[in-house]
Amino acid sequence: MLTEVTATRYIAPLRSGGSVPGVVEADDLGTYVVKFTGSAQGRKALVAEVIVGELARALGLRFPELALVHFDPAVAGHEPHQEVQDLLRASAGLNLAMDFLPGAQDFTPEVAKTFAVDPLEAGRIIWLDALTVNVDRTTHSSNLMIWPTFGIAPPRLWLIDHGAALVFHHRWDASSPEKAYDFRRHALGGYAPDTRAADAELAPRVTEELLRAITAEVPDAWLLDEPGFATPDEAREAYVGYLLARVKASAAWLPTDFPTREQLATEDAHRAAKTQEGRPNWLKRVPDLHGKPPAEQDWSVHLG
Repeated sequence: MLTEVTATRYIAPLRSGGSVPGVVEADDLGTYVVKFTGSAQGRKALVAEVIVGELARALGLRFPELALVHFDPAVAGHEPHQEVQDLLRASAGLNLAMDFLPGAQDFTPEVAKTFAVDPLEAGRIIWLDALTVNVDRTTHSSNLMIWPTFGIAPPRLWLIDHGAALVFHHRWDASSPEKAYDFRRHALGGYAPDTRAADAELAPRVTEELLRAITAEVPDAWLLDEPGFATPDEAREAYVGYLLARVKASAAWLPTDFPTREQLATEDAHRAAKTQEGRPNWLKRVPDLHGKPPAEQDWSVHLG
């Protein structure tokens, strides 16, 4: 069962994320990054965080421990920004907390050039993302962190932020468990990921028993607004059934073709040139904002 804690102090918002999570201290003396139920992404993002995060941990991938946090907006009465206060007031009650990683560094494209990742580890992470349809671990938004162990062992990769995974739960009736997704721009695609070995190792471990245990961790209140399901348990059954069907269909969706960083750079340059071709001269001097990657999250400002 996920540990339940109570927030005792609100430290600061993390504005780099679209959901504006916050750093809080709790009554167990722990420090957490909290994702709030009142955020624009809603409760489905928290459901995805629990299911994918706990699945990652069960499969041996490094992911910070999760907890359920009882949050009273009164502990953040000092927060000066009105939009953050609105978010916090809309999030009274039970929210999701992730263990804070002090000193962690974003896994950025610049860091990726010098950081070694084992092909099997890269394959395992990509396999998990493909299974859970996590479309938000790209070269420009990795949702990976490097956490130093202060001389005990080399720095290691940690997974964070799975709120954009499980995209099928936004349209249950329109997504096939066999559907393939484009993972060519995955953040770890340049490390020769051995996804076939990862599939052989991990697929047998994703059992009905494991998925039932993981989905049982999701609070009932976060499943009540699932359309088409009469009870939270019916919604849990849908998650279990879909993921079981997807893992059995891995041959249909297993990503195996990953371009090099140089090939991706060439593709980007070609796309940028094509974008400019049909423009009138006056527009060619206007930056192509749509062709640029989204702003990279910089948690190092908050976690350093």
